[in-house]
Amino acid sequence: MIELKELRAGYGTFEVLHGISIAFPPGQVTAIAGPNGCGKSTLLRAVLGMAQRMGGQVLFDGRPVEELSAREIAQRAAYMPQDRPVPSISVRRMALHGRFPYLSYPRHYRREDYDIVDAALRRADALELADRPLPELSGGQRQRAYLAMVLAQGAGTVFMDEPTAFLDIRHQFGVMDTARSLAGDGRAVAIVTHDLALALRRADRLAIMQDGRLRMLGSPDEVFESGAVDEVFGVRLRRVDTPDGPQYYFAQEAF
Repeated sequence: MIELKELRAGYGTFEVLHGISIAFPPGQVTAIAGPNGCGKSTLLRAVLGMAQRMGGQVLFDGRPVEELSAREIAQRAAYMPQDRPVPSISVRRMALHGRFPYLSYPRHYRREDYDIVDAALRRADALELADRPLPELSGGQRQRAYLAMVLAQGAGTVFMDEPTAFLDIRHQFGVMDTARSLAGDGRAVAIVTHDLALALRRADRLAIMQDGRLRMLGSPDEVFESGAVDEVFGVRLRRVDTPDGPQYYFAQEAF
């Protein structure tokens, strides 16, 4: 399990995160939400060393992250960033990059790697795109290609930064179904999202951030009852119970 204890992090001398403590338990989907600039993406990046850690601890199964090699970190945590390059390679080749942490030098893919990639492409609903070059794809199709790469990595913890951006409604639900399926496999999943209504319906826990701090962490019911969403976002969160479970919507009402 990956755990953060009083983590402070940022860029250069600018501190973005101010003492964040949170764990990502196996078998659960944790959604991370908050206003723009509150530090959601920086939190994921700091865990993996892509943002400067300025204090506190990041622990991988109780071990400080500083004790792990880059290869060991990549075998334990997969990351789907918000901003993604678009190299002139096929979707299958992109997905194969997820197997890099398991290859010895020189890099030669094994039959097992190709089988894992095919399964990842299928799970990401991207198998029909396998032989197409990334630059020819729509934003949503590229999103599915990157999801396949993350799945092929086979890490115990999966971090996704805005994975439903650019996707149509069907594929947004597909991504969340995949996240739930990964949690069902015993993996920890953390998703940065702006879609609070979807997160409240599909995540096990919701972390609300504000100004680089963790404002609220709890189940969807606990977050709803706390009023944290109303206070942080300046809207009224409403819930309607339906035969398909609770549904959430927002009302623009002045406080």
